[in-house]
Amino acid sequence: MKKLDYNSPVVLSLFFLSAAALLLGTITNGWTTQALFSVYRSSPVNPLTYVRLVGHVLGHADLEHFLGNMLLLLVIGPPLEEKYGSGPLALGILVTAVLSGVLHILLFPGTALLGASGIVFMMIMLASLSGMKSGKIPLTLILVALLYLGQEAYSIIFVRDNVANLMHIVGGACGTVFGYGVTPKQRLTKTF
Repeated sequence: MKKLDYNSPVVLSLFFLSAAALLLGTITNGWTTQALFSVYRSSPVNPLTYVRLVGHVLGHADLEHFLGNMLLLLVIGPPLEEKYGSGPLALGILVTAVLSGVLHILLFPGTALLGASGIVFMMIMLASLSGMKSGKIPLTLILVALLYLGQEAYSIIFVRDNVANLMHIVGGACGTVFGYGVTPKQRLTKTF
């Protein structure tokens, strides 16, 4: 009998923590979602302000929102974690969460932000850099960026919904910077 393998600890932990946050939000009728898993402008002396800067990526409005983010995370995340390593990917997620949280507080002080879509878009852009060779820009990166930025720009201008399209762009920018700034772990090992 084969054993289960916790093959992608960062991605799986993000999944299970997000599932727990959704369950807690349901049990508490949204209280924990608002108090811990959404980021919004609040007093800088409130310690929960800093918890929410990271915790907002774990919160989701409902099951549909959760599934939309988690399905992509579970498909894209494990190969990226294998390629870059758990530590660097966790750092990329943390930086993306804090940066999108701070920008949201500064630019949209009257609204709350929650969900892992910024992280997912970070991973989408990072995945589009796969196979990048030194000194060359992958065509996949350009195509994904054009399609992705075009869709987000269209949504910002023409679609009125509760989607934080600007934070998707922030996540995509973080993934691009991460892809150019972090060396995949395969390149670190010599093969003879």
